[in-house]
Amino acid sequence: MATAASMSFMSPTPTPAWVRRPTRASASATDRKDAVSPKRRLPLRKVPGDYGPPLVGALRDRYEYFYGPGGRDGFFAARVRAHRSTVVRLNMPPGPFVARDPRVVALLDAASFPVLFDTSLVDKTDLFTGTFMPSTDLTGGYRVLSYLDPAEPNHAQLKTLLFYLLSHRRQHVIPSFRDVYGEVFGLMENELARVGKADFGQHNDAAAFGFLCQSLLGQDPVKSVLGQEGPKLITKWVLFQLSPLFNLGLPTLVEDALLHSFRLPPALVKKDYDRLADFFRDAAKTVVDEGERLGIPREEAVHNILFALCFNSFGGMKILFPNVMKWLGRAGAQAHGRLATEVRAAVRNNGGEVTMKALAEMPLVKSAVYEALRIEPPVAMQYGRAKRDMVVESHDYGYEVREGEMLFGYQPMATKDARVFARPEEYLPDRFLGEDGARLLRHVVWSNGPETASPTLHDKQCAGKDFVVLVARLLLVELFLRYDSFDVVVGNSTLGSSVTITSLKKATF
Repeated sequence: MATAASMSFMSPTPTPAWVRRPTRASASATDRKDAVSPKRRLPLRKVPGDYGPPLVGALRDRYEYFYGPGGRDGFFAARVRAHRSTVVRLNMPPGPFVARDPRVVALLDAASFPVLFDTSLVDKTDLFTGTFMPSTDLTGGYRVLSYLDPAEPNHAQLKTLLFYLLSHRRQHVIPSFRDVYGEVFGLMENELARVGKADFGQHNDAAAFGFLCQSLLGQDPVKSVLGQEGPKLITKWVLFQLSPLFNLGLPTLVEDALLHSFRLPPALVKKDYDRLADFFRDAAKTVVDEGERLGIPREEAVHNILFALCFNSFGGMKILFPNVMKWLGRAGAQAHGRLATEVRAAVRNNGGEVTMKALAEMPLVKSAVYEALRIEPPVAMQYGRAKRDMVVESHDYGYEVREGEMLFGYQPMATKDARVFARPEEYLPDRFLGEDGARLLRHVVWSNGPETASPTLHDKQCAGKDFVVLVARLLLVELFLRYDSFDVVVGNSTLGSSVTITSLKKATF
């Protein structure tokens, strides 16, 4: 949970192994010596690729990204093959006429990707969604924490507030989760009996928002003025922020013109957002009070809490939980049996209760969650603008990057790097067990930082990193306390995967 996260300031660290200062012919001997990487020095190579003619090149890359035969993964893989390089120049959507400058240096392996976490090397100002920033009209007129660089004066205050939000009711997290998701599995059982299938995503949306509000705020949104409409309002609001990055399956020309070329007007979702804000002004009063004590204006606190719970947390669970069910469903009955055996033994050894101590006795459950976060990270892209000239290193080469250039990382290519992970395209629930598995955890970077690190006030690693892993583990615990195995049918969705439960085999041991 977030309480395990250190909130101390990071001490200065030496230049990491994946980056070094560029060398020039005029550099002194001392400068050349300082430029050498702490590891073996790699040969320099010019970053390959090009951006094409202005406007035309960006439109070409956008079309290939959204509508090319290989999809998003194929877009990046094709450039790696064409240039025989995992560091390449390309244009990132949305491009014209949403983003002013779509040009990036793409980092497409596990070696180069971590430079994006080092805020001494890259600036994170307004880069949460990439080469464009949604209107602040969608966030109450405030630049919320996700868009702030750690050097900005209110970053530490707001991140401290999120640590408080995640920790001040920590004793309610496990019981609230069990109550809410226990009811969800009961509803899905009834639906299976009635129609032979159950839409996990639909049930998960309602459960995720209810759980977050009940556990962290002590309020049930269904009993508020929101009623059961919270998840629908949030999903619509998120669409208005991220529409330039979505593929909704509309006819190509219509979708590209409607979603990717222009922003949807914030005014069309203002009433929905105001309803959410009104709910949080009342439900989050205790957390807002803490924000005021930290020096944060009350309205700014409200909109940051809303964003953290609705966009970051609810949005994360909306993507992650169906993905976990998808990969576990495909893993089959043998993997399910191992997980069920571990879960039930640990709970039985702890007096029949699900506690933090019981969870600590479930290493396979934790590994299975890490593996889901590795193979399909809920946030696939990270950005950072180079603060100075540097050399970014892949596995084989060093690449000169100039101050001001935009660096972009496509995380699935980093976390499925075959030079780090054996059988990278396979979901292996036990991948992170034992000492060898523990050594791989630094390459699990879904949280905008390595899994082996804890978020601080001085970085952009997700404040809820440990909370997310905890609730995903609780999902597996609730599932395998009730069922020996389950079957799913998987489809595509705008956010994550569409998962339909087709069977739930009740526990027999």
